[in-house]
Amino acid sequence: MLKDEALAQDATQEIFTKIFLNLAKFSERSKFSTWVYSITYNFCIDFLRKRKKSKALFSDEMENPPDIVDDVPDSELLEMEVVKLKKVLELIPTGDKAILLMKYQDDMSIREIAGVLDKSESAIKMKIKRAKHKAQNVYRDIFPTNLN
Repeated sequence: MLKDEALAQDATQEIFTKIFLNLAKFSERSKFSTWVYSITYNFCIDFLRKRKKSKALFSDEMENPPDIVDDVPDSELLEMEVVKLKKVLELIPTGDKAILLMKYQDDMSIREIAGVLDKSESAIKMKIKRAKHKAQNVYRDIFPTNLN
């Protein structure tokens, strides 16, 4: 979510400190992993909001574009699709990106996502539907020749 490995490492350290200091507040109403994910997600969203307010969110990205994931198989077609997916995810709002990554990358259930975001399951289903629609529209805009 932070699009920078060094920032992600710093954030990880801060998040683990926050988790450690708040262990007593874990109420076991959800899985421990869901609680940790919630703290992580909220930390990253807050960080991005603060960074956006300072107008520096995308300035460095133009000069240093994010790296492609190294562990993608050598299949050229798959690599091209991964690059396209990353581009689409960069262009949709952060909240939409996060909910799609929770659902499809992290394989979280609707219930787990609802717990992390403190929303109802029906609200999460609608958020996923809208995020998919936005991603599809962005894909059509930037890769118009790839559609039937």
